[in-house]
Amino acid sequence: MFNFSFGQHRCCDGVSRRHALRIGGTGLLGGLTLPSLTSLPSQAASILPAKVKACIFIMLEGGPSHIDMWDLKPNAPREIRGPFHPISTIVPGIQIGNILPRCAKITDKFTIMRSHSHRDNAHQTGRHRVLTGYPPSFADGQAKGMPFNELYPSIGSILSHELGPGGAVPPYVEMPNPLGPGGPGFYGAQYAPFTIETDPVQPDFEVRDLNIAEGIDERRFHLRKKLLVGAQKLGAQSGPVGRAKTMSSYYEKAFELVTSPQAKKAFRIQEEPEQLRQRYGLTSIGQCSLLARRLVESGCRFIGIDHGSWDTHVDNFTSHEKTLVPPTDQALSALIIDLEDRGMLDETLIVMMGEMGRTPKINKDAGRDHWSQCQTIIFAGGGTKRGTVIGASDKTASFPTTQPYGIQDLLRTICHLMGVDADKTYYTPLGRPVPIVNGGDVIEELLA
Repeated sequence: MFNFSFGQHRCCDGVSRRHALRIGGTGLLGGLTLPSLTSLPSQAASILPAKVKACIFIMLEGGPSHIDMWDLKPNAPREIRGPFHPISTIVPGIQIGNILPRCAKITDKFTIMRSHSHRDNAHQTGRHRVLTGYPPSFADGQAKGMPFNELYPSIGSILSHELGPGGAVPPYVEMPNPLGPGGPGFYGAQYAPFTIETDPVQPDFEVRDLNIAEGIDERRFHLRKKLLVGAQKLGAQSGPVGRAKTMSSYYEKAFELVTSPQAKKAFRIQEEPEQLRQRYGLTSIGQCSLLARRLVESGCRFIGIDHGSWDTHVDNFTSHEKTLVPPTDQALSALIIDLEDRGMLDETLIVMMGEMGRTPKINKDAGRDHWSQCQTIIFAGGGTKRGTVIGASDKTASFPTTQPYGIQDLLRTICHLMGVDADKTYYTPLGRPVPIVNGGDVIEELLA
């Protein structure tokens, strides 16, 4: 049973992004309250050669200001350039904003794409396009339920569907909030993300769905497991079939996950050295990034990190300088360095972006508004180039002056790197053919 709750963070559309996905009820086994994603059938990996084992997708919800972070225009008029200034980085010729001093020291380890562009200038619908590659069936602000991609699967669910589990942990995890349109669409609930409801930065952080329900001791838990096995055999001499078989698989995999020391260990971020936790930053994005690295080590295919609120219509510069950018700068740089130190960066793709950028022109409230026509995306690891800038924008960072890359190009490139055939087509319950990615090209100049 799914129960959707609402929290505190909001964008200008007034819709909460803290829709926590909860799996209710104790069930027959008492405590197996895991999503039905644990009933995943084993999927054969694509025949395409995969350069990447996992993708960490950092979604800066609301829309980060590309012109203040990665694509500054110091010669533009004051009403466009803002108060920040470009600084030199470790790579000669590459400059980024002075509010990103940590990333400036490691630009030789990632790529800056300054020519991403699409035409959806809204939050809900823009995120839907970014995560699914398809237009939504609703107007912005009119999404119903969570997740709100009812038809088209998200990139996390696609990779879960195509690649299957890679270890003891679920193949698709999102934290600390649902990504919104990060659901499985017509693929079905078994490809939904495993959503962590609590924030890893909290001192008492634990993943509720990995624990046996309160009041159920280990002996009673195993007795219930034995009772379930016996019940499944009644009236089915040749074994369960149909829905009974599906539920049998669900319970078995849920049982394995709840009792798996490897799964529990993967989520136990408290085992990390305090010095390393400090290096990532004792912030939501910092600890989520550290936990993402642990999940990659345990075989997770796709980790979606939700971080907001970047919807800076008012006081854009104070928000970016004091609240939003410093923890992001620290978390991203620490994650890249940590993965490289462990020999994991080449097989882990990091993508950081928002659903849009911000307007070049500053508004009357010292803010910047929605602007999807030009945006910056950061790529690191996973078969992508290092120390490179891809694309360029005009003198006000309004539009790309080089080849613009769209959402289909981005998703097709992620699939390419992870060995998934983006042209593979599935059919909706109504018989409509839906390719994994509809159009686009692999971004060849991004590939190492």
